[in-house]
Amino acid sequence: MKTINEHIKINEFKSVYLIYGEEEYLKKQYRDKLKNAIISDDTMNYSYYEGDKIQLNEVLAIAYTMQFFSERRLIIIENSVFIKSSNEKLADYIKTLPDYLIMVFVESAVDKRNKVYKAIAERGYITEMNTPSTGQLQRWILGILKAEGKTIGKAAIELLLSKTGAGMDLIRTELEKLTAYCIDRNEVTLKDVEAVCVSQTTNKIFDMVAAMAMKDTDLALRYYYDLLTLKEPPMRILYLIVRQFNGLLQTKDGINRSMAQSEMARAIGVAPFVVGKYLGQSKLFTQEQLMSALEECAGVEEAVKTGRLDDKIAVEMILVKYSSKDKA
Repeated sequence: MKTINEHIKINEFKSVYLIYGEEEYLKKQYRDKLKNAIISDDTMNYSYYEGDKIQLNEVLAIAYTMQFFSERRLIIIENSVFIKSSNEKLADYIKTLPDYLIMVFVESAVDKRNKVYKAIAERGYITEMNTPSTGQLQRWILGILKAEGKTIGKAAIELLLSKTGAGMDLIRTELEKLTAYCIDRNEVTLKDVEAVCVSQTTNKIFDMVAAMAMKDTDLALRYYYDLLTLKEPPMRILYLIVRQFNGLLQTKDGINRSMAQSEMARAIGVAPFVVGKYLGQSKLFTQEQLMSALEECAGVEEAVKTGRLDDKIAVEMILVKYSSKDKA
């Protein structure tokens, strides 16, 4: 991303770019950044192709056409099959791109053994754009709100991410809603996030743990795959499961100590309404089950970090083990 930003800054570009990965927001953002910098609103020298039915001969016919009253001609190709299945004709053309032409490919998946991929790597620039880490998302959120003259605390950011998941498109939409909601204030608070933002991840985690308690493996896995669709990394899902189990364990401890709900909320570090949910769900587990699950999660996390387990499979193992009917 830094490289593309630098190319835009100095107004010097590679002949061909490949932007790929699972984070749609970033891919669209950098596709549009390149388009605006290379061709701006010049429609005569810009062509866009999308889908797996693109006819290469049609693309090449445009590519061979000289630019019209412009320094450059731009072709953007999105969601094609060219980087997944070999196409020698396109690979050979990329190696001899004329000076006036810039091509930008935007894809979800690629085959690095592909001749087109190798030709782009030789002649141009390739960048993979996947889901950012939690820290990167937090910095991004702070930057967006700062540009709007607003601040937000760490707890509010964590609540926002727990509601939206890690998909940047959805986070951006919720930030726009928050900015409008807090138009007359500088600070975005926990109450604002709770009032405005649609819950995507937290509810699914809660429901997934409930499915585990009810010994419904199919339902637990369905919630898991929903979270993966929301671009939640498996290890973040595991972190949220652990947080849920910890909350339930602390709630059970609070019940045993006859603590009030508000007192439990302060001790656990969550909003009182969350404790209300914990109170109901904690009845579905014994203290021993929760402690065993937490120990299992810690072991699985270590196995993933040391490369002994795939992260997606590791979380599936936890879900299956603690939702199986024969698990005590």
